[in-house]
Amino acid sequence: MPKHHLVWDDFRLVKIIAEANGLAGAAERLGVNHSTVFRRLGQMEESLGVKLFERHRTGYVLTPAGEEMTALAEHMEENVATFTRKLAGQAVAPAGELRVTTNDTLLVYMLTPLFTKFLQACPEMRLDVVLANQALNLSKRDADVAIRATDNPPETLVGRRVATIAWAIYGRAADFPDPAGAVDMPELFQRTWVALGDNLAALKAARFVRDRVPHEKIVYKVNTVLGLAEAVEAGLGIGPLPCFIADAKPALVRLSEVNPDFSAGLWLLTHPDLRQSARVRAFMDFMATEIGRHKKWIEGSGVRTP
Repeated sequence: MPKHHLVWDDFRLVKIIAEANGLAGAAERLGVNHSTVFRRLGQMEESLGVKLFERHRTGYVLTPAGEEMTALAEHMEENVATFTRKLAGQAVAPAGELRVTTNDTLLVYMLTPLFTKFLQACPEMRLDVVLANQALNLSKRDADVAIRATDNPPETLVGRRVATIAWAIYGRAADFPDPAGAVDMPELFQRTWVALGDNLAALKAARFVRDRVPHEKIVYKVNTVLGLAEAVEAGLGIGPLPCFIADAKPALVRLSEVNPDFSAGLWLLTHPDLRQSARVRAFMDFMATEIGRHKKWIEGSGVRTP
C-alpha cells in the first residue's frame, strides 16, 4: 500500500510539471527552487511505488499513472472554479471587483468613458480590465464579463447583442477634397491601401481587402485596428475602418457607404453561473443602456451622444 497520502498540492505539482514540460519551468511557476520540485516528485514516486514521468532529453513525459493524476487535477480545478463562480453569483449587492475582458480598439474609442460612468454610479465596485483579442476562458474565471465584437459568440456563454459595429472605407480628407466624387470603387482599387495583418485575417473587412485589392497595392499591413486607423490618418493608404473610430477623426473622410458585409455584433457576455451575480447584472445592465445611447454612432448613422 502507498505510504504517501495524496493531497491537492501533489496533484497540482504533477499537472504543473506536465504543463511546463520539466522541473525548471514548474519551479518558476511555483516560485520555489528546482531542487524542491525534484525532491517532492521523487518522494511522491517513491511512496506511491510508480513513476509519474519518463525523463527524456526533450523534457518530462507523463506515464499512464501521471496522466491519470493530471486528469484528476484538471477535474479538481474545474470543480473549484465552478464553486467559486457559484459563490460569486450569490452576492446581493453590486460591490467588489469585476474582471472585464475586451480589446484595445473598443477600450480606447468606446468603453473607457462608459467604465468611468459605471464606477461613478457604483462606487463600491472596482474594475480589472484585461485586454485580449482572443477569447479568455470565462469558465475558469479568467474574466467575469467579455465585451466582444463577433458574430459567433461562444455557445458556453450567455449575454446580449447590444449593437452592430458598422464599417466603411476611409481615406485622408486631404487626399479626397471631394469625397462624393471619389467613391468609384474600381478607381479606389487602383490606389494604395492599408490592411489588417494575418492575425486578423478572419475579419470580414480583412477578407474584402485581400480578395478585391491587387496585392501590390497593399503597401502596409498592421495587426491592430488602432494601427490601421493611424495608418489611414497618416496618409499611407485607404482602408476599411469601424465608423465609430473613423468618424471621430476630422482628418478622415468616408469613401463608401456603410458596408453590411463588414459589420459585426457587439456583445456583452458572461458565464451562465454568473448571470445572477449582482456585480455582473449591474454592470451588464448599465453597459447595455449606455451603449444603447450611442447606438446610431456605433452603427454609422449618427454622431456620438455627449
